[in-house]
Amino acid sequence: MTLYPKLILDALTKVRYPGTGKNLVEAGMVDDNIRIDGNKVSFSILFTRPNDPFIRSVVKAAEAAVRTYVSPDIESNINSVVAQPARPKDPDRLLPQAKNIIAVASGKGGVGKSTVTANLAVALAGMGYKTGLLDADIFGPSQPKMFRLEDARPGAISVDGRELIQPAENYGVKLLSIGFFVNRNDAVLWRGPMAANALKQLIGEADWGAPDYFLIDLPPGTSDIHLTLVQTLTLTGAIIVSTPQEVALADARKAISMFTGEKINVPILGLVENMSWFTPAELPDNRYYLFGKDGCKQLAAELNIPLLGQIPVVQSICESGDTGAPVALQPETLTGAAFHALAEQVVARTKSV
Repeated sequence: MTLYPKLILDALTKVRYPGTGKNLVEAGMVDDNIRIDGNKVSFSILFTRPNDPFIRSVVKAAEAAVRTYVSPDIESNINSVVAQPARPKDPDRLLPQAKNIIAVASGKGGVGKSTVTANLAVALAGMGYKTGLLDADIFGPSQPKMFRLEDARPGAISVDGRELIQPAENYGVKLLSIGFFVNRNDAVLWRGPMAANALKQLIGEADWGAPDYFLIDLPPGTSDIHLTLVQTLTLTGAIIVSTPQEVALADARKAISMFTGEKINVPILGLVENMSWFTPAELPDNRYYLFGKDGCKQLAAELNIPLLGQIPVVQSICESGDTGAPVALQPETLTGAAFHALAEQVVARTKSV
């Protein structure tokens, strides 16, 4: 039997949400991330609050409906996702013309946050979305090198009578970074207010156009830069990058706590597990879990946060970052496909928040 999404949706019309009496499809509770691989089916059911008393019963009813009305041989993986209400656009915030503004953060350095951000931006641009990227890691800007733009020196352009900074561009992504304006070999010794003002200028006094996705590569950890950006922009949500090891997950928890706390209150779009496993080129079917197995997957399940993707350790990822040619430029490769799958998940999540 050939499976396709409509069969799944038709089965889910048989399941009613007790809170409203409407079926799951009619109530708009089925996310558009239905994935089919042979007889394996995965999708998400959206709820409005994490303590919804009907989550378990609805998920079980959905599993039963798929097996009853489609095929008893189906292996289903159904996620319950809490869809945050859309954050209203504030006309006083910078960059109101951006459709989605996403912060990419990590609890600690060295987990590959900037690499994930660069490849996500390239993948989104490759899917046809207008994409901008702000390298907000003031003290360790790395995006110019990853985009082969180290020698770029953005100048000014006149737009509607205003002199604006013209972002550098490569691979369909508009990019600005402090790295463009300082000597690449010099340390940036700025106090917090000076760094915050520089970022505000790169956001509000630049010709970003009207991006579909505006990504912000944040510094690792938690700082006043994070608070400044939240107060300056209306964020669609945040993505947290971590490796599977416990020491990284402990810091990832802090980053999640920061964004979901009262002072910031930004939805978490999901977790990205980087360096999930190592597969040598000569043994493509083997996986070696160098930093632990499924750490982010377990954390995501514990906190009821989507796991957006698992990125393997491959030498080409490091090499591509050093040469300024992100692996997402090659979607036919294992790692390129992983980043494009991540981009698809991000697009699906931004439609549900």
